[in-house]
Amino acid sequence: MRSYRLYYVYAVVILVGFIYIYRLFQIQIIDDKYALIAEKISLRKQTVYPQRGLIFDRNDKLLVYNEPVYDLMVSVPIKLNGIDTLAFCKLLDINKEKFIQLLAKAKRGSYRGKSVFKKNISNVTYARIQERLYEFKGFFFEIRQDRNYKFNSSAHLLGYLGEVSKKDLELQTEGYYELGDFTGKKGVERFYEKQLRGIKGERYFYVDRSGVNKGSYKSGKLDYEPTDGQDISLSIDIDLQQYGEKLLNHKMGSIVAIEPKTGEILSLISSPFYNPANFNIQNRGKFYSRAINDPTKPIFNRAVSAPYPPGSTFKPIMALIGLEDGAIKSSTHFNCAGEYRLGKRIIRCHFHPSYTSLKQSIASSCNTYYCNIFKNMMQSNKYKNSEDAYKSWRSYLTSFGLGSKLGIDISGEYRGWLKESTYYDKIHGKDRWNYARIISLSFGQGELGLTPIQIANVASIIANQGYYYTPHVIKKIDGIRSIPNQYLVKNYTMISSSNFKPVIKGMQEVTVSGTASDIAIDNINIAGKTGTVQNPHGKNHSAYMAFAPIEDPQIAIAVVIEESGYGASWAAPIAHLMIEKYLMPDTMNESSRPNLEKQMMNSNLIPYKYKSKIDKSLYGN
Repeated sequence: MRSYRLYYVYAVVILVGFIYIYRLFQIQIIDDKYALIAEKISLRKQTVYPQRGLIFDRNDKLLVYNEPVYDLMVSVPIKLNGIDTLAFCKLLDINKEKFIQLLAKAKRGSYRGKSVFKKNISNVTYARIQERLYEFKGFFFEIRQDRNYKFNSSAHLLGYLGEVSKKDLELQTEGYYELGDFTGKKGVERFYEKQLRGIKGERYFYVDRSGVNKGSYKSGKLDYEPTDGQDISLSIDIDLQQYGEKLLNHKMGSIVAIEPKTGEILSLISSPFYNPANFNIQNRGKFYSRAINDPTKPIFNRAVSAPYPPGSTFKPIMALIGLEDGAIKSSTHFNCAGEYRLGKRIIRCHFHPSYTSLKQSIASSCNTYYCNIFKNMMQSNKYKNSEDAYKSWRSYLTSFGLGSKLGIDISGEYRGWLKESTYYDKIHGKDRWNYARIISLSFGQGELGLTPIQIANVASIIANQGYYYTPHVIKKIDGIRSIPNQYLVKNYTMISSSNFKPVIKGMQEVTVSGTASDIAIDNINIAGKTGTVQNPHGKNHSAYMAFAPIEDPQIAIAVVIEESGYGASWAAPIAHLMIEKYLMPDTMNESSRPNLEKQMMNSNLIPYKYKSKIDKSLYGN
């Protein structure tokens, strides 16, 4: 029995020995991975950055392209024996003290055996150093892609690149980014980062103890080339975009134009704007702090982030809610003696015939008509109290996409203001408020704020008579119309399509005999609504929304010009010029209203309190 046990012990020992021999053979002879681990101390990985995807407009005009950025890297640890530091400093145009400072910083910031010695080397300096780089052992270049622009245009929409932050690195789930990598920070560059960035490549090479490159590892067996990012085409029309920027020059405000049938954004402008080239990697350090300190906030994207009380542009929505809820009929008239009285409070109205129809109320912007709609709805027997009626009113608005983000594909979108009923409970007390306390909402004032893109989307909804596609700027990815599904789905409001017809007639009357009749465009039927928005901080804002042509809507637009007065004076003319430019491009080498165009382009409406503080260098080439 004992002899059998001994045989078992021998067998186990022999089996284990064979296993060890096989694994050693596998590790040393077969599997390169283990050889790489064994030689890790003498290997260095170099990242090869891909070409970032190009960006085009809807007509395939190039907007954004790549330019190389040269970062001078240093292997860590590094020994400076044999390096002519004075010659090196001369090539870099720095003194020896700066060299020592940069080297110390590089050693502190080393990552995977390398560190940035000096970022963003110019093309000229790169060429000068590259010729003699072999003399300076341990230094090498990494080439990344920065952005440049065909047009001084569309900065807010396009966005810009920046280095990944520590927070970016902590939040990433794919392990794609390393310290020093670039990523989209704003606008389209941020939203479509994954499509644009591509896949990085890698090269491995031997280094000696001083970090000097001694050649490719195993003839490049483990190297792989980068995969370039995907090109994307945007829905914007760069000619329309640039034209709108000329119209908004020397003004604070925004323009948003949408194609109602698709939700594609044709133009998105925030003013003051800035030259996008001033915010690329190489230039932003010179301009960023100045832009932050500019009181007109040129970095702020007013088109998607600024909530304004909509003023009278809200009245078509109010009319639609009134029709759907039964507070009015299309034939309803109200008397207006030029004001609406609530006890001692008087809400003034514009001059118009006293017996006012729905169509006339939109055309002449009658406040009284909409106060009555709101009152009828808030006091309707179908609701148990004012709070219940308000919740219903609010639900209509949310079906228009108001009070929340629309989900556009541009970073920085704001949801606007649309208060819950509990807000008024806190202000006035539970069950202690009614329509009279919140009557300003009926004509677009009070605790209500819409962004310009939300107002433009409302114009799209009315053009479509009840639905909208989520506004978006993506048109094609890698040459294929493979856009995200959420931009292909119709979003329906709570308003019946039949209720849009009388409202559209009223909006048409605005440009026929109403508040915007002086700037009507021949041969284009426009449905519009002016708005003069009360502003407690200065002059009223000028606002306007419209769509055209009425019989086959191709463009819906919203314009807001801050502190400029009446909607008919500035926002409406700019919108009409934009509509004409888009619908009649072949005849728009010269506008049909050249004097109006000249007035809009040349007028400086920047509030006086800001004019002397503007940094004009931000905007030029």
